[in-house]
Amino acid sequence: MQQVSSIRLGRIAGGVAGLVGLAVAELGAGLIARDGSPVSDLAEVVTAVLPAAWISDSTGAFGAGARIALLAAVVVVTLVLAVVSGQLELKRKQLSLAVYLPAGVVTLLAVSTQVGPGALGYVPAVLGLSAGYLTLRLLIAELRRPPGALEPIAAERRNFLKTAGLVALGGIVVAGVGRMLVQASNRVAEVRTKIVLPPAANPAPTVPVGTDLDVAGLTRYITPNASFYRIDTALQLPVIDPETWTLKVTGLVSTPVTLTYAELLARPLTEHLTTLTCMSNQVGGDLAGNAVWLGLPVHQVLAEAGPQAGADMVLSVSQDGWSAATPLSTLTDPDVSALLAVGMNGEPLSPEHGFPVRMVVPGLYGDVSATKWVTELKVTTFDDDSGYWAQKGWSERGPIKIASRIDIPTRSVVEPGTVIVAGVAWAQTTGISKVEVQVDDGPWQDTELADTVGPDTWRQWAYDWTAEPGDYEIRVRATDADGRVQTDKDVPPFPSAASGLHTVPVKVRPA
Repeated sequence: MQQVSSIRLGRIAGGVAGLVGLAVAELGAGLIARDGSPVSDLAEVVTAVLPAAWISDSTGAFGAGARIALLAAVVVVTLVLAVVSGQLELKRKQLSLAVYLPAGVVTLLAVSTQVGPGALGYVPAVLGLSAGYLTLRLLIAELRRPPGALEPIAAERRNFLKTAGLVALGGIVVAGVGRMLVQASNRVAEVRTKIVLPPAANPAPTVPVGTDLDVAGLTRYITPNASFYRIDTALQLPVIDPETWTLKVTGLVSTPVTLTYAELLARPLTEHLTTLTCMSNQVGGDLAGNAVWLGLPVHQVLAEAGPQAGADMVLSVSQDGWSAATPLSTLTDPDVSALLAVGMNGEPLSPEHGFPVRMVVPGLYGDVSATKWVTELKVTTFDDDSGYWAQKGWSERGPIKIASRIDIPTRSVVEPGTVIVAGVAWAQTTGISKVEVQVDDGPWQDTELADTVGPDTWRQWAYDWTAEPGDYEIRVRATDADGRVQTDKDVPPFPSAASGLHTVPVKVRPA
């Protein structure tokens, strides 16, 4: 009888741990503003393998509640497995891994079918699995007795049940909060899918075929939205309903301006290709991307507000409190295509990239210009205000330096013969006129340059290297349209962006 009671308590511990794991996964999904959670990802996989008639929202075996039934089934199966893991863990330490490891693999595979590239989308599942396993180990530890004791005394059993009850209650609360956050994200995601962006009144030039050199492993001219780099400072990405979003132009202006999302879309919009990059990017780093942006020119909005004499900076403020300080002269220059962007590569901005509206400013690092989820433009001065990163010692102004990068060869060992060396280079707002490659201390060799739409985007380059067996170092440098050559002086990113020549070691196998 005592043995049966122990098994029952072990099962309770497993069930409570499973509930905690589900709750933490839900909260994690809500905090990073995912439009789903590991539970819904697993349900989507089930949906994909079941006959369509079974999972229809209007007909079929599950009727109108098909999706709810699938979600409930995933939760029930998860808790059943958790109960089994509790019984196993009570029998022997770490035996519950026989359940947790396979379940973890299945969960992560399901998540991989629903999220884009990058590790962030996997965080909720990893947190949930970890929290469930750790909770199980802690609860089971309370049930274990010193050698010779067959069963916890009655008082200890009651204490265990109280602890398990409190943990379960906390899990329910956490799960509720996470579910509310996920549902809020889902609502905004649904609104986003219904947005039809207007055609650009001032469209960007057609991207010519020659902008891509069609070299395997070379960064594409247009970066897909899902793989565009991200830098976030907030734990939870803002979830903003475009129907309630407004942009306020405040500060040293003659006429404060308030603009709604609908009003912004009704204005004549401009389309422009711009390469964004982060000030913290290392030499040869991947914190850069090129996209077609659609938005309202910032200089038009500022002209309506009428900046007052003495103002020299615009503090753009995000919904999450982040801010960037951008020179007023840059944002009021009609020749600089600074945009209040609503579209990215033909789609409304994603939540990760600033939906519904963000700033895009050619020629400046994102740290001082590319405010996502922007809600305010405060016209002010550098003496009176500063942006988020400037307060931490980074450069206030942030003009983009000439940069070049080697994308291939990515492996340090290659076969002898013709080896393609290729990458991208950028120099906003003048553009790239030449890219050269040097092997060891040999002469600088000109590379083939791809076409480009304009000076605000990067440019692909490629070079055919006749490689002979041996060990080499390959480096690259770029020259802008004004004849300025990229510096070879090595400087770290802090405080005003890295400089130096990207260099990669290459070993050529013996013939």
